[in-house]
Amino acid sequence: MFRFGIWELLIILFIVLLLFGAGRLPEIARAMGRSIKEFKKGTREIRDEIESTLKDDDVKK
Repeated sequence: MFRFGIWELLIILFIVLLLFGAGRLPEIARAMGRSIKEFKKGTREIRDEIESTLKDDDVKK
């Protein structure tokens, strides 16, 4: 997996700042936060569904 140091993060932030401008950064950050939240929610629902299915199969045996 990739590990980012402080310099890599600063370079990425600088490039994003140049591409989108300072006014749009909060909007982009909010959208990314919502996306991550939805992704975690989806994976949690799938995990819960798998666990409940496995639990039901164990009870039937």
